[in-house]
Amino acid sequence: MNRPSSELLEYVKCLDHYHSEMTSLVERLCNQNSGTHNLEGLLKVQEILLSESSVLNAKTDVYDIPPQSCVDDAGQLIAKPLGRLLHIVKRPEIRPRVLLCIHMDTVYGQESAFQTCRWDGEHRLNGPGVADAKGGLVVMLYALRALESSPLAGKVGWEVIINPDEEIGSVGSGEFLAQRAGQADWGLLFEPSLPDGTFVSTRKGTGNFEFVFRGRSAHSGREFEKGRNAIVACCKMMNDIWHLNGKTEATYNVGRISGGGALNIVPELAIGRVNVRVSSVEEQHEVERLLGQLVEDYNSQEGPMEGIAVEQYGKFTSPPKELTPQIEKLQRSVEECGRLLGIPVAWQATGGACDGNKFAAAGLPNIDTLGPQGGEIHSHSEYLLTDTLVPRAKLAALILMSLASE
Repeated sequence: MNRPSSELLEYVKCLDHYHSEMTSLVERLCNQNSGTHNLEGLLKVQEILLSESSVLNAKTDVYDIPPQSCVDDAGQLIAKPLGRLLHIVKRPEIRPRVLLCIHMDTVYGQESAFQTCRWDGEHRLNGPGVADAKGGLVVMLYALRALESSPLAGKVGWEVIINPDEEIGSVGSGEFLAQRAGQADWGLLFEPSLPDGTFVSTRKGTGNFEFVFRGRSAHSGREFEKGRNAIVACCKMMNDIWHLNGKTEATYNVGRISGGGALNIVPELAIGRVNVRVSSVEEQHEVERLLGQLVEDYNSQEGPMEGIAVEQYGKFTSPPKELTPQIEKLQRSVEECGRLLGIPVAWQATGGACDGNKFAAAGLPNIDTLGPQGGEIHSHSEYLLTDTLVPRAKLAALILMSLASE
């Protein structure tokens, strides 16, 4: 990869005039709810993005993706429909080819009280998804504008994926992401940076698992001894899973337990839901082995637990993102672009996962925190520092131009 030249700075100066326009677009996107399962809201956000991206004069397609498979509170495996994926492509025949990606869904559903933006200072915007990741959407689109208005535009091919399900692990779009990652040379993703502007280097892998316990109902007074209490079995196994913490670097979060009904009935159904984070592929395989062994042990218990059946669902949706020589090479380019722009570049590992994990698993070197600065994501205090929109767009544009100048 070539060392970026200071001459490229002239081609990103055009972005200095877009601060107000970029900020306004962030507000517009965030004032439209696009929780992962709000299909109508996702469609409205997609329409805004289609309009905004039209200036890029690229080929645009919208794709259906497979539904989310999950266990409901009745213990039944169901399919939840997901939104549609937006795919934008320009000059696919030219190398190097860069894959840019960020999601349009948020963790805030239609039922959330957090629906609109408000200002909390001159450059601090509070709102649903302002940092994660609608600010990133805006940074990406304007970085591409700068590239396309420069003399280097014809020297790089690029494509954009904007998916509707990242907040649930990209369970529907994951196959498409992996397929496209296999066709690209470099990946740029626009998740928010850490609050102080630090970039993420490595990420833990993550998986969600559901355990369905089926016992036997009985009258708690007349025939208590005939019952098999699914809730007790579930709580006991969830406690066993919790106590796996500390034995390795893997972390196990028991996030939800449901089941039962009337208090005079021995509950015949319970469901435990667990999120696991791992630092390496080897650790991922060990977690899979341990959980499988627990299920096997509980299905063969005797005594009060005899007769209770356990079924396991779920999987690791994002493998760990580990540092490779190619990722380090891309990091050095980002550092040099940052130096030219006067933007400090530092790196830090995180336990959070994103689609950068999937790109890395597909062999695509990528930087995944090119979005603006913000913080307190996934809470009603989520904020964006709007004065970082233009600098981050300039950085992304400069990276694209340096890749184009190879």
